[in-house]
Amino acid sequence: MKKRTLEIMDTTLRDGEQTSGVSFSASEKLTLAKLLLLELNVDRIEIASARVSDGEFNAVQGITAWAAENNFLDRVEVLTFVDGGTSIQWMQEAGAQVQNLLTKGSLNHLKFQLKQKPEQHFKNIASSIQQAQDQGFKTNVYLEDWSNGMHHSESYVYDYLDFIAEQAIGKVLLPDTLGVLTPDQTRTYLTSIIARYPQLHFDFHGHNDYDLSVANALEAVKAGVHGLHLTVNGMGERAGNAPLASVVAVINDFLPDIKININEDSLYKVSKLVATLTGFRIPANKPIVGENVFTQTAGIHADGDHKKNLYFNDLLPERFGRKRKYALGKTSGKANIQKNLLELGLTLNDVDLKKVTQRIIELGDKKERVTAEDLPFIISDVLGNNVADKVKIQSYVLTHSKGLKPTTSINVEIDGKSFEENASGDGQYDAFWNALQKIYHLQQLDLPNLVDYAVRIPPGSNSDALCETTITWKSENKEFTTRGLDSDQTVSAIKATEKMLNIIHN
Repeated sequence: MKKRTLEIMDTTLRDGEQTSGVSFSASEKLTLAKLLLLELNVDRIEIASARVSDGEFNAVQGITAWAAENNFLDRVEVLTFVDGGTSIQWMQEAGAQVQNLLTKGSLNHLKFQLKQKPEQHFKNIASSIQQAQDQGFKTNVYLEDWSNGMHHSESYVYDYLDFIAEQAIGKVLLPDTLGVLTPDQTRTYLTSIIARYPQLHFDFHGHNDYDLSVANALEAVKAGVHGLHLTVNGMGERAGNAPLASVVAVINDFLPDIKININEDSLYKVSKLVATLTGFRIPANKPIVGENVFTQTAGIHADGDHKKNLYFNDLLPERFGRKRKYALGKTSGKANIQKNLLELGLTLNDVDLKKVTQRIIELGDKKERVTAEDLPFIISDVLGNNVADKVKIQSYVLTHSKGLKPTTSINVEIDGKSFEENASGDGQYDAFWNALQKIYHLQQLDLPNLVDYAVRIPPGSNSDALCETTITWKSENKEFTTRGLDSDQTVSAIKATEKMLNIIHN
């Protein structure tokens, strides 16, 4: 079966930059333009609006100079306006060769924004197209507000298309400017238009106001549209544009007769870079590129994957340069932990695995976020103490006030007997240690000297759940180390101290 090739035009650098608070520098635009064309292999990029600013002009100049040197200039497009030739002059000076001419696709926009009749608008458009042709430029035309035009002034849309079909243009760009189309409407409108004008190339440009942009893009392709306009991470005004990664995955998986040229394995890398440059945060659950979308959380899911990949679908993370993960938390089962242990090259017997699983569940109940990087710390903490708990720190109150030394009140149980004491210190742990020393002094018991105190978080962890405090102790006969693990630094130190107390007591 011969596949139909669909063009993808990325408009991150133009429509995506209309995201509130987002502005690319000239160097950032050049970097992203190169990545979009070379890494992702999109067919075309829309990089700017004409006449916006000096900075935008400089950015376009940089991109067009590079594109000309690398034979990409016909794949670089600029949004222009029906303005008597001002945009054409701007394009010429900026080095661009393809204009996407913004025209009115609804009678409402024409009447109330331009205050023109269709005949006058068509005449001005024809003049702009002719001026571009005289300069050797190519012209595509946007029908702004086309979707509302089909809703409320369909005859105007067809009059416009009858007119534009006779002009020297390349592509007709049909935007759902306000994201008002349903999938059924998208397919119906486009099927009718494409059938009536088989000689024209039509692009669909979707917005996401009702969260229907991906579905609308799918239906547009089914209707026979020749190209789609997308943005990285779905950036754009209001709710944004149709997201590149999601639409690419949908086309590749659900439309086997359609061929697109996008390199899937570069989608995540480009997505992360755009997020970094813009500060436009990727939601953790965003399909394809979100942090959590290839992470199994429930233990039953990990178990199913372990036995026969029962919870896999066609969206394999490796397609997008990613890896499947198994979350650690209160819904984790042994299968989740085993998957993470395999990644770390570790093994545990059933008894130890049960202990570690229980500790992770406890941390989850406390709303702590546990990552794979935390796992070796948890194992060390849970399995590193085989000493009987004859000494228990039953409770403590840590107080830290401005202008006053930290104070601590503690209750310690030694061989079933309870002791309370309080003290101040130079810090919360120092206050705790001083109170503990009081108890042991009164009981005529000796404590070792604290010779080293170190705190660290798991390397590479993006979690704030856990930190490990390692304390080295020295008594008359030996030097030894204990560790404590908790989300709070002082508490982890107290846990390390409790382990020390049980070691010296046995």
